[in-house]
Amino acid sequence: MKVADGVLAPQQRWTIVGLLAASITINLLDRQILSVLASELRSQFNWTNAQYGYIAVAFNLGMMLGQIPAGSLMDRVGTRIGLTAIFTAWSLISVLHAFAGPGTPIEAVARALITWIPGLQGLAAGLAGFLVLRFLMGLSECGNYTAGIKALAGLFPPETRGRAGGLFNAGAQFGSVIAPPIVVFLAARFGWRWGFVIPAVAGLIWLPFWLRTVPDKETMTAFAIKPAASAPPVTAASGIALRRLIGNRKVLGLFLIRVFTGPITTFYWTWLPLYLRTGRGMSFLALGIFASIPNLIGMTGNVIGGFLTDRIVRTTGSVDRGRKIAFTCAFGLGALSMTMPFVPNNYLAVLLMGLALFGNQWVAATYIGTVGDVVPQQLAGRVNGIAGFGDNGAALLAVLYTGVVVDLYGWTPVFIGAGMLPFLAMLSVFFVLGRIEPARFEA
Repeated sequence: MKVADGVLAPQQRWTIVGLLAASITINLLDRQILSVLASELRSQFNWTNAQYGYIAVAFNLGMMLGQIPAGSLMDRVGTRIGLTAIFTAWSLISVLHAFAGPGTPIEAVARALITWIPGLQGLAAGLAGFLVLRFLMGLSECGNYTAGIKALAGLFPPETRGRAGGLFNAGAQFGSVIAPPIVVFLAARFGWRWGFVIPAVAGLIWLPFWLRTVPDKETMTAFAIKPAASAPPVTAASGIALRRLIGNRKVLGLFLIRVFTGPITTFYWTWLPLYLRTGRGMSFLALGIFASIPNLIGMTGNVIGGFLTDRIVRTTGSVDRGRKIAFTCAFGLGALSMTMPFVPNNYLAVLLMGLALFGNQWVAATYIGTVGDVVPQQLAGRVNGIAGFGDNGAALLAVLYTGVVVDLYGWTPVFIGAGMLPFLAMLSVFFVLGRIEPARFEA
């Protein structure tokens, strides 16, 4: 292992960023398979929009409930072992989707597990199996983002952390870019079940590269970027109670940023293919192209936004001022979602959705840098787990009510709501998070 100036060698640090980006690309590819196939599965199994929404809710429920345990896992065993465990789990669960459906053993077991829950006794054909599998998928996938943020908090100083965070988070958008053409091709050529199997199995190729490159927990901690001299000391970080973390104002600010921006990306990942099919009248094959374009534009928001944030921080000479300028610009672009109901042209609509996702992913890149500014690396896993709990709790409600609202009122109120959320996130940055500087924690 090469070490330079008390930290991991730059080449190794950027290689880890690349592997983290690849992991979340695979994560989103596996996650997006169901949304790309949604129109076909709805047609085959006669699901309503609301019932498809229940499946999406099950996934987000798993994501929400797994966030804090996943953060604790990463803090306890480190990102090398923690990410290996959850990556293996979600890949195997993704494969199991291919064996779900009416009359399958998975459907029978799932019905036995959940029919005691009020309201789930009369489920449509095949719904129970997908509900359980999506819950388990969310439970296992949720730690990927936390693992990346924890690693980057220790690998990069504030002036380059935005770029590293943007490159990492771009992997998520890249996964959503490649999912539609890959899944549409596999489903059209071999049937929808192979759309689940092949991407999940292929993704396992990533594991040996990760295990070979990333150091163990002790080495990562030893060579982590040290906090600024002005930062308050954090002693016995592992002993800080969860309630003290939750009660910290800056942690609350990070929590609210995720609450008001995370559901926007989840909305597009979950509903964009179905919106283009039913709301815009596109064919299933057209989804292979048009469902990728907004996510492709959004992916550039991670990279370009990360670079812009770092440039603004260096130009202003202030982490606090620089990050807030970046947040404000990004929130403004994210608000473009509310224009969708008033844009009849499909090409312009796809472009505007892309710009909205560009802004939202710029927010994500800036947020990743901000976590490292506010909390020490020893606490980054748990703090981001808390924020992720809020993100996925809000996403759960958004996904649930999206299906119901679309069935009753159409897509207009959904997009207007998505466009208003960035303004609430901006208020959280300025009035709750406050000055972007190291938070004070006491054991």
